[in-house]
Amino acid sequence: MNFFEKRKEGYLLRVRLTPNSSLVKTNGIMEDAKGEAFLKINVISVPEKGKANKELLDFLSKMLDIAKSSIKIISGETDRYKKLMIETDTDLESKLENLLR
Repeated sequence: MNFFEKRKEGYLLRVRLTPNSSLVKTNGIMEDAKGEAFLKINVISVPEKGKANKELLDFLSKMLDIAKSSIKIISGETDRYKKLMIETDTDLESKLENLLR
């Protein structure tokens, strides 16, 4: 069950975001009704004016050691379930798998 896919332009990452948490952290993997896997991520920010999305991008940028500008939310801007595109030539598979630890 993988929450990311390698694409020619980079990686497609599926995230279920939980705002208003006490810590910023990953919280395992969950599966939606369609059987797609999502990485659960908690952030401290509230879901107002893009604050939670900004904190999500900051967290992923830091954890994957990539520029924030290379991560784009391609769907789910106002939803808990998000799809992000990480535009990179770098192999991130081991770093993405380490997000679960």
